[in-house]
Amino acid sequence: MSLRLRRDVTTCETDEALVLLDGRNGRYWQLNPTGAAVLRALLDGQAPAAIARRLARAQPVDELRATEDVEALVRRLTAARLVEERTVEERAVEERLVAEQPVEKRDVTGR
Repeated sequence: MSLRLRRDVTTCETDEALVLLDGRNGRYWQLNPTGAAVLRALLDGQAPAAIARRLARAQPVDELRATEDVEALVRRLTAARLVEERTVEERAVEERLVAEQPVEKRDVTGR
C-alpha cells in the first residue's frame, strides 16, 4: 500500500501534532505525535506491517494492537477522503526519480 494526500489536503506541523486541512470542506483533523509519525511513514511508502512492528518496539503496545491501530488510522483517513492510494504509474515515476537522483560524494576520511 502506498498512500498520498489527496490534492485538496494540506498539512501543518504544530509542536504537538500534525494538522490536516481538507480544502474541499474546510474541515481539519489533528493527529497526535504517534498518528503523525504513522502517516508520515505511510506517505513515505512504508508498509503498514513494518510501521506496526516499529511502533510495538518503541511504544508499550503489542504488535497485534499496533497493527490494528495503523489499519484503523488508514481506514479513517481514507473514509474522510484525506488520503488515497498511489497508482502503479505514480509509484513507478517516483521510483525512477529516486533512482536518477545524483549521489552526493563525500570525503568520509574526515579531510
